[in-house]
Amino acid sequence: MKNWMIALSACIVMLTSVNVFAQDTTAKCSCNSLSAAEQKLGFKQLFDGTKLCSKIWQGSIDGYPVDTATGTFRCNKGGQLMTIEEYDNFVFRFEFQLPPKGNNGVGIRTKLGVNPAYDGMEIQILGDDYAGAKDWQKHGSIYGVVPAKTGALKPNGQWNTEEIVALGTKIKVTVNGQVIVDADIAKASPVDGHKHPGLLNKSGVVGFLGHNDPVVFRNVRIKKIVCEECLKKIADAEKK
Repeated sequence: MKNWMIALSACIVMLTSVNVFAQDTTAKCSCNSLSAAEQKLGFKQLFDGTKLCSKIWQGSIDGYPVDTATGTFRCNKGGQLMTIEEYDNFVFRFEFQLPPKGNNGVGIRTKLGVNPAYDGMEIQILGDDYAGAKDWQKHGSIYGVVPAKTGALKPNGQWNTEEIVALGTKIKVTVNGQVIVDADIAKASPVDGHKHPGLLNKSGVVGFLGHNDPVVFRNVRIKKIVCEECLKKIADAEKK
């Protein structure tokens, strides 16, 4: 009788373990969810940790394979991974992890298939250990136009948070809680010796500009805004 009870208990434990394992493999990573404040404010989640949805993204979706176990996507073959929807004024937030000498970028107010650094804007993603980078190529810079302050990035392999705010001609970039760019592009001029015909574009797609380096991303979300008051409402809501 005792042996029978022991065997039955072992079977129950095994079945329970299998069920738990099955649930874990299909669950969404909690790192890709809107905060309570973001939900109330109307942020849109662009990545749920399971796939890069073709109703949201266009371009090199295959160049950014998704790891459902960690709820991340990683630049692999690179290329442009851009939203289908266009945005003019917005708050764009994401988390990223840099490999050694990691290089990528965020294209804003641009088009798919052009060079966003010139036919739009590129907000640089670049490791501090990338040798030979000009001031206007450092992480967070509006590429070729406005150099960013340095020192905000965490060591390679650790998660960083970033927020890009575009409101009219004002662009603000915040990394790990530190404002590294706060510029009015109407008053800025290119410093890289090139023309930037898309610098003052009023709207366009948003997305990532891979350079084959395995930069990892998660928790990507966006909110459209119309005025400074919108930013105040976001700040007030997230203080609570």
